Amino acid sequence: MSLVEAIILGAVEGVTEFLPVSSTGHLTILEKLFGHTIDDPDITAFTVIIQSGAVLATILFLRKDIARVVPAFFKGLFNKSHREHIDFKFGLAVLLGSIPIVIAALLFKDAIEGTLRSLWFVAGALILWSGVMAFADHAATQVRHQDDVTWKDTLVIGTVQCMALIPGISRSGATMSAGLLRDIDRVTVTKLSFFLSIPALTGASILQGVSEADRIAAGVGWTNTIVATVVSFVVAYASVTWLLKFVSKHSYSIFIFYRVALGSLLLLLLATDTIAAK
Repeated sequence: MSLVEAIILGAVEGVTEFLPVSSTGHLTILEKLFGHTIDDPDITAFTVIIQSGAVLATILFLRKDIARVVPAFFKGLFNKSHREHIDFKFGLAVLLGSIPIVIAALLFKDAIEGTLRSLWFVAGALILWSGVMAFADHAATQVRHQDDVTWKDTLVIGTVQCMALIPGISRSGATMSAGLLRDIDRVTVTKLSFFLSIPALTGASILQGVSEADRIAAGVGWTNTIVATVVSFVVAYASVTWLLKFVSKHSYSIFIFYRVALGSLLLLLLATDTIAAK
C-alpha cells in the first residue's frame, strides 16, 4: 500500500464512518480498486484499526457529554441513590447496547473477515438496507428524545447494530434505523449512534492491532496504518459536526439514494466482470 492510498482510505473512513452509507463497504471497494486482496488479514485489520481515528474524533466531539455521563455512571454503580440520575441511566444504556455486537463479532469473526468481504455482499447490503432505512425514516414519529432513552432501547439498537458486521449495511445506518423505529428523534438517535460506536470500534481496533500486529508490519505497514488513522481522525471530526447539523433539518433520504446508486453501480461492475468480487 502506498502512502497516498493510505491517506485516501483514511479520509474516506473519516467521512463515511458516521454517515449511514457504510465506511467498511466504501473501504472494501476502494481497497479492491487499489489492487489489494480484500480478505487478506493485514487488509482487514487495517480497515478496522483506522476506525480508531474516527472514535477519537467522536470522543473529542462528545467530551462534555462523556465528562458528565461517565462519573455519573460510576457514582450510580457504587451508590444506589445515584441510580435514578438520567446520566447514570444513559451510561448504563450505552454499556448494555454495546454488548451484542461484541458477542456477534467474536462468534462470527471468520465469516466477517472472509466470506462477507465479497463485494457481492457489499452491493446487496447497500441496496437492501436502504429499504430498511427508508421505512424507518418514513414510519418514525420522533416523539421521544434523549431523556426518554432506556436500556431497552439501546439493547434493541445494539442488537440491530450487529447487522453492520456485514460490510455495506453500515453501523450508523443500522443504529439510526433501529432508533427511529423506537420513535426516537433523528438528532438523539444520531448522537446515540456516536456513543455506541466508542466501545464497539475501540474494542475491535485494539483486538486487531494486537492480534494482527506482525501481519500489518509485513503487509500494509504500520506507518501507513498510523497515517490513515490520523487522517481519519481529522476528517471524522468535521463529518460528525456536519452530520448532527444536517439531521436536525433533513431526513436520511440523500443517504438512501446514494446507497442505492452506489450498490447498483457496484452490481453492474461485478456482473460485467469489470471488478472481481474479492
